[in-house]
Amino acid sequence: MEPITLTTERLRLRAFVPEDEDLVYAHCQDPAVRRWTTVPDPYGREDAVFFLNRIVPDGWRDDTDYAFAVEPLEGGPLFGAVGLHNRGPGVWEVGFWLAPEARGRGHMTEVVRAVAHWAFTGLGCVRLVWRAEIGNTASRAVAERAGFAVEGVQRAGLLHNGTLRDAWVASLLPSDFGLPSPVPYLPPREAPPAVAPRDPRP
Repeated sequence: MEPITLTTERLRLRAFVPEDEDLVYAHCQDPAVRRWTTVPDPYGREDAVFFLNRIVPDGWRDDTDYAFAVEPLEGGPLFGAVGLHNRGPGVWEVGFWLAPEARGRGHMTEVVRAVAHWAFTGLGCVRLVWRAEIGNTASRAVAERAGFAVEGVQRAGLLHNGTLRDAWVASLLPSDFGLPSPVPYLPPREAPPAVAPRDPRP
């Protein structure tokens, strides 16, 4: 897919370009970004160059990862990032980070809802997944405000700096946005009955 641009009431989501190196490098020095996301830590200039010149264009070309820079609609420097990552037929995962000066204004909720809508209407997504290491309450707050339903804990769900970590996992479906799903979905009308454990004795 060729890179596209999405807009919201306040923001522009565009593909990253090599000229974003200085800002990407600077924002990824933030302790919260390094602690809670999967960016390399420490984050060097070479990491920014690799991200902008390899990961971003390869993802768009191969339809595996769509990364967007987040900037003010009226103009100004980028202050965040959001990405959609292919997790199998019809399933995508959203990830994001935001610079400190842009936090607390509802920007990322606006961004996540925009990319979710695009995933459902443009990518044939039937299930959008969000995951974050347990303790990342800021990311969880964004997901919940965007409409995600938290499903539970995924043990050893995230690999970060060589260590597996437990993760919260949540999902968003087209029906949560009032949109039709490309594949019919029939949720159970009630919880299935509990199955009594089998007695191992003969």
